[in-house]
Amino acid sequence: MTTTLTTTLTTAFRWPLLAAFAVSVALGAPAIAETINLKAELKPSNEVPPTDSKATGSVTATYDTASKKLAWKGSYADLSGPATAAHFHTGEAGKNGGVAIPIGGAEKSPFEGTATLTDAQASDLMAGRLYVNIHTAANKAGEIRGQVTK
Repeated sequence: MTTTLTTTLTTAFRWPLLAAFAVSVALGAPAIAETINLKAELKPSNEVPPTDSKATGSVTATYDTASKKLAWKGSYADLSGPATAAHFHTGEAGKNGGVAIPIGGAEKSPFEGTATLTDAQASDLMAGRLYVNIHTAANKAGEIRGQVTK
């Protein structure tokens, strides 16, 4: 009788303990960070309005979801003149938007950099609402542009 009672009590307490352990592990587990690869093909036809430039370019980037760090490398060729500025802008394809993240050092090609994004910038990045724009004196609003995509 004692053995049966001990077995019954042990079994009765085992499942609630296992369930409590599973819940504590699930709730206490840290979020898994993800590194997302991104790219943008820079073309004059992507500008709004399009330019008649012969320039081309590209940007590759990675985004770390845990640290919110965006790192990029880019290059361009055949601009109408020296690059005067470069930025990540907020905006959907076919629509212009404001500067979100300045790209320092893009006065020469290749260029690279990093930035820690705000929650709003990260949301725009993941939703495909950021684009890269390279500006020149002849094309102050932008000579080549590319939407950032996964």
